[in-house]
Amino acid sequence: MTKNETDSVKRPAIAIVGGGVSGAGVAFHLARTMHELPRVIVFEPRRELGRGLAYDTNDPSHRINVPAARMSLLPDEPEDFLDWIADSDGVADDPEALWPNGNLFPQRRLFGAYVAARLRPYLENGEVEHKRTLVRRVLPGPKEWLITDSNGDETRADFLVIATSHPAPSAPRSLSAALAGHPRFVADPMRPGSLDAIRPDDRVLIVGNGLTSADIVASLTRSGHHGPITSISRRGLRSRGHPPCPQEPFGDFLSEPATSAAALLRNVRKTIAGAAEIGESWHAVIDQVRSNGHEIWRNLPVAERRRIVRHLRPYWDVHRFRIAPQVEEVLDRAIVEGRLEVLAASVAGAKTDGAAINVLLFRRSGERVEKRFDAVVVTTGPAHGSILQSQIWLHELNQGGHLKLDPTGLGIACNESSEAVATDGLANSSLLISGPLARGTFGELMGLPQVTEHAVFIAAELAKKLKAVR
Repeated sequence: MTKNETDSVKRPAIAIVGGGVSGAGVAFHLARTMHELPRVIVFEPRRELGRGLAYDTNDPSHRINVPAARMSLLPDEPEDFLDWIADSDGVADDPEALWPNGNLFPQRRLFGAYVAARLRPYLENGEVEHKRTLVRRVLPGPKEWLITDSNGDETRADFLVIATSHPAPSAPRSLSAALAGHPRFVADPMRPGSLDAIRPDDRVLIVGNGLTSADIVASLTRSGHHGPITSISRRGLRSRGHPPCPQEPFGDFLSEPATSAAALLRNVRKTIAGAAEIGESWHAVIDQVRSNGHEIWRNLPVAERRRIVRHLRPYWDVHRFRIAPQVEEVLDRAIVEGRLEVLAASVAGAKTDGAAINVLLFRRSGERVEKRFDAVVVTTGPAHGSILQSQIWLHELNQGGHLKLDPTGLGIACNESSEAVATDGLANSSLLISGPLARGTFGELMGLPQVTEHAVFIAAELAKKLKAVR
């Protein structure tokens, strides 16, 4: 046995499944802060750690949705990404990145490159290992986890961190059944090249009005598409933009925390009205709700959390998850020119007529309208409720009683230490959930600042656990 092999046997091991920001961030903060570093193994099939689904795009239309000054792997150093951009001259070939108000909205791939660059020294010196492979099976043992990857290799770990992405969008059954095999039915627009089959003058239906829908419109516009686009969602809400000038978070949601969805909604509306009286916009209030998200969420009973997910989440999403001003400008122009219409409607049925697609829309007003399209793109957002069926190893852990769905349906059940909660209600101290999959417990955990803060938290929890077993 070589010295390296001997060292790897003696060192405790942490396996992280998923190398996007949620997983790469945990590895980065472990390597950055621990003096006696354990063996850290990240399973991620992509070429670089840190990109994940969100930042692994080369489409120049895809931009970060918040100013670069609020994007950082280091919560205590909020301008680290900006500093890296300056040092690397990252936007030299992207004059559109700088908005007139001084905020920088670079292409999304640049943030992925930044995370990869920050993690690279730890990969090069061996403190973090990158296994470019998929996880196929995870078996729990009395003292460790046995992970089998798609290469057939086995890795043993003392701690397992689940940091995978949400499942792909779930197309309405009426669409997926009727349009299966159609060359211009795009069920997963995040797949590279998925929009290539859409022709410049095609009539396009986009099912969903969120951030991904905005990206699709921007991508199609950049590629020269000039045909009509109809974008639908049940409430007809589209993602909002940023305020023209920066604002500090406004409002008090913690001194008398709401214990019901109705009380929280009343407080938000009252605070927005108060903000307007002093010349501030709703953006500042929503920013305060976001920054207090974990405390607000933990004060709500599970039944009230479910009520928020069921009734208020669409309104929260369009105000919380804002689009870059460059993308907003594309959408506004398309609406003014008549190329884009946004409808409050759902799909009631669909059928093909040769290459054309006839879709029956059920409008929120109760009216049924049949429209003819050449292409349909699904952007309904992640299928949160199917996470435990999305990969074999997750399904097996669920069947074995080691994982269960969070009661809100937003991800995987875990406790306030982010330890996975088994079907018997007991937490497993060696199995942690990192990133948006822990959203059901931690509330606001989708934006980059919250994801990086949670990665710091997970790394600290692991450090405490390692000290306890020494």
